[in-house]
Amino acid sequence: MSDTLTKLTYQTFQQSKNYFGLAHKLLSSRLKNIISATEQTQIQPIPNEVLLKAQQNLNNLLEVDWEDAERGVYPKSVLFDNPWEDFFRYYPMVWLDLPQTWERAQHKRYQEFTQDVDINGYPSYYVQNFHHQTNGYLSDLSANLYDLQVEILFGGSADPMRRRILAPLKEGLEVFSDVSPRQIRVLDVACGTGRTLKLIRAALPKASLFGTDLSPAYLRKANEFLSQIPGELPQLLQANAEELPYLDNYFHAVTSVFLFHELPAAARQQVIEQSYRVTKPGGTFIICDSVQMSDSPEMESLMESFHETFHEPYYKHYTTDNLVERLEKAGFENIDIRVHFMSKYFIARKPA
Repeated sequence: MSDTLTKLTYQTFQQSKNYFGLAHKLLSSRLKNIISATEQTQIQPIPNEVLLKAQQNLNNLLEVDWEDAERGVYPKSVLFDNPWEDFFRYYPMVWLDLPQTWERAQHKRYQEFTQDVDINGYPSYYVQNFHHQTNGYLSDLSANLYDLQVEILFGGSADPMRRRILAPLKEGLEVFSDVSPRQIRVLDVACGTGRTLKLIRAALPKASLFGTDLSPAYLRKANEFLSQIPGELPQLLQANAEELPYLDNYFHAVTSVFLFHELPAAARQQVIEQSYRVTKPGGTFIICDSVQMSDSPEMESLMESFHETFHEPYYKHYTTDNLVERLEKAGFENIDIRVHFMSKYFIARKPA
């Protein structure tokens, strides 16, 4: 297949996921209004200029994604990777869970867990029904639905946004050119279902990969998911990112994707401090998370309401938090900032 045809196929693939996400949001919104007709709230339409800007930013993201694959940051096959079997299997469950989600949001029940879920031993900020979902991040159902829900939220662009960490990750590892590829160690903090680790494996097929997460359910899902791919299985541990169970100066690189907006300010700083501690001198720490207010002023109204719409209790503070200052306070330097579509990236170096 020619590069032109492959690129066209990729663009069509991504747009189909985008349309799927839009269709789901439209149908679920209308269904909610039918079920809760007496409790409708007036939702302001998104201005056309914001929609056009978002589409332009999405197109730019997909172009960069293609270019990185073309120059060998990761194989082109990664561009078409999607867990279709899981998505078709679990999509009906998304709909089945929506009525409970809507009811929970309506009555502002933010810390509601079923009796079979053990909530002891977790930080209080973690015991939340993030996204109003049943049992927060502490159930197998949540772990099974997460990737599908994120794809719907971001219109199929979650993986392209995750992949934007791979180029700076590989560039940062160049300072360790005298180290065997098999001796390179990379940690993904709050690894969730393991999708970021799978992408890192595609870019660094010989490296030793590690992941931590607070949720046993998500780690079970990650182990199941990652065991299906070739190469050494990443070493996964249940751990609080504020107390990483690793030696000082152990990793050549540390990543964290879509975590920081779900942390209160003090925890953000502590996770950064821990990431600095376990990163080798000369190593790289990469944060991927939501854009902030200063990056997209035209989306201010959406960001203002996002924390209530999706119950992200720490998101609003995150949107104005100075992460560069936090990184520098921990000791990182030469901090590079990039923005792609709905995500922002902080690439920080630990002094050699």
